[in-house]
Order: sequence, then structure tokens, then C-alpha cells
Amino acid sequence: MTNQRPCRIALDCRYLGPRPSGIGAVVAALVEHMPALAPHWEFTLLRHPQARAPLSTAANVREVEVRAAANGPVTLLHLPWAVDLAGIDLFHAPANILPGGLAMPAITTVHDVMWLTHPEWCNPGPWGRVERAFYAHGINRALQRSARIATVSEASRAAIEAHQPAAAGRVTVIPSGVASDFAPVPRDSGELARIGVPAGRRYVLVVGQGAPYKNHEGALRAFATAFGARDDIDLVMVQRRGARGAWLERLARRLGIGGRMHVLPAVAQADLVRLYAGAEVLLHPSLCEGFGNPLVEAMACGCSVITSAVSAMPEVAGGAAVLVDPFDVSDIAAALRRVVDDATLRAALRARGLTRAAAFDWRECAAAHLALYARVLAEGEA
Repeated sequence: MTNQRPCRIALDCRYLGPRPSGIGAVVAALVEHMPALAPHWEFTLLRHPQARAPLSTAANVREVEVRAAANGPVTLLHLPWAVDLAGIDLFHAPANILPGGLAMPAITTVHDVMWLTHPEWCNPGPWGRVERAFYAHGINRALQRSARIATVSEASRAAIEAHQPAAAGRVTVIPSGVASDFAPVPRDSGELARIGVPAGRRYVLVVGQGAPYKNHEGALRAFATAFGARDDIDLVMVQRRGARGAWLERLARRLGIGGRMHVLPAVAQADLVRLYAGAEVLLHPSLCEGFGNPLVEAMACGCSVITSAVSAMPEVAGGAAVLVDPFDVSDIAAALRRVVDDATLRAALRARGLTRAAAFDWRECAAAHLALYARVLAEGEA
């Protein structure tokens, strides 16, 4: 850009709404740090109607409420129908799809390509067929037309380039961070009981939405295999409750552990910190992840971690977790018994995890995004 006016960046913040998500965590970090890191630029934030307002109090930020959904038909077809983007020099779409109708260069953050490679892991139900077509169009357009593509792990970069070889050379890996709020706290049985963990009980913790790729059924079956004959430990699942949560509770009853499984809805961040800090282990046997925020959140809270030896999880864990085959219930169960019954191993995982979590910094993530913005803007001037 010339020196006549500052660069104007639009960041789609509509994932900052009532529903917590990994994408929302990335966007929140960019909103928190970028205006101060680039005070000479102007940022336009597209805000969800149900988000707290304002998202930022920085002088170089303006906010526009957009009623169209971030991943909805208006956004996919022609976003300028919903918001005036005149004067914007660069648009950042952080939620996998590239909106339609953009006249300026765009960066799209593609967290993973599961909707293209394994849509049955995302939503196998009837509505999933509609979502499959929606995301196939939006993600493929992002891979083909974005000036640059950001992603959150080397595993996702490899998956993107395997699916769309023409994207090679346009993909930049910017790992996520972890908020400073995620830190060790003393175990408080009273607070845990308030959240939904029976007083005094040890527990294995599972965190994540109820989509099939999170493999909560595998986690439940592995817990039953490992501890079905014991009565000294529970399973706590934090997920958005719905038909799948109720189905898991029915499965738990059939497996004979119904009284020891507790499905909690999405909880406040302070309560999630307490759950991580009080757990014997976080069990995260996903089939695929772009990054896997619960891994670094748990490690930052001093919680030992068991996760999958596939996709981005070994990369994110960085040697600080026990890795398992997510498709093998017996392998997961063996790891659970090993970690839960070995205090020395848990202490070693805790120490390694705290060190590993310290490597993920949201301010560095924001700075890397600004560098990518500057690169695209410079390319536009060339």
C-alpha cells in the first residue's frame, strides 16, 4: 500500500459467539493482540449478533455486526450482500471457507480438510449431506483462490497439499497458542462437585464436541475395557450435549459403567481449567485434528495427556503425551491403565507437558498472521 492511508484489514470474527470452539480461540487471540502489534493499520471486525460488544477497545478497530452466519449460505454465495467491504485491502476468513463475492485479496485459515477427505467423521446424519456440499465448495474455493492459506499444523499443511497440489507454496503454518488462564490450580473437590464431578472421585477427562472424529465412543469403550471391573475412577466428558451425548450415556449403561460416566455441557473457561487440573489424565483419541486445543490446554494445567498417534496430535504433543492408535480400543485401554496407575509416569508427563505448552503463544500467533498479511499486501503492490 502507498503511504496515503493505512492498510485496512477485515477479520471475520463471527465465530466469537455463544458456542466455544477452536476456531473461536484463534480469532479471539487475533482480536486481542493484532491491533496493538500493528497500530498503524486499521482493522474491521465482523461481529456475530450474539457476541459481547465491543470485541476490542483499540483505537484502530471498528466493528460491524453481521447477521448472516459465518458458515452460512449468504457468506458462501456473496458476503457483500450482508456487509459493506468497500475500502478493505485484505480479508481474512478464519473458518475454513472462502466467502463469495470478495473483491480484495483474501487469506483463508483452513484448519483441516476432513470435510473433503472424511466427511463421515464430521456429520454422518442426513444434514451432513448438505454440509458436505457446502464445505466442499467453500474449502475447495479457498484452496484454489485464496492469495495465501494459513493452517495450524504441518499435518494439516500436508493434508491440504495432498488434496490440492496447486496450493503448495501458498500454505503457511501458524500454530495456535494457549491462554495464560490455563495454568495449574489446586484440586478443589467442592468446585469439581459444583461443576458435575462427584465429590472425591478420581476421573479421566474427555473434552471436545460430539462429532464422530472426536472418537468419544472409542474413549468410552476404552475406559470400560480398562476400568469396568473397578469402582475407583470415573469418566467425565465435556461436550455440547445433544442426541450423541444421550446415546453415549445409553452405551455406558450397556457397558456397565453408567453410574461412573458424567456428560457435561460446555463449561466456563475457569471451570474447564479446574477440570483439567483435577483429572488423572486427559484422554483425546481423535481420528483427526487440525491442531487440538485441549492438548495444550491440558498440558498447561499440569494434566497428563493420552492422545492419538495420527494427524496433528504427535506434532502438537511434542513428546509430552502417551500416543495410542485411536482405532484400537485395547491400545487406548492399556495406555489408560498405565497412566492412571503410575504416579511417577503422570508426574513425568506433567513436567514435560508444562514445558511443551509454554511453546505455544497467542501473541506470537498474532504476529505471524500480521507478517502473512504484510506479505500478501506487498505481493499486491508488486
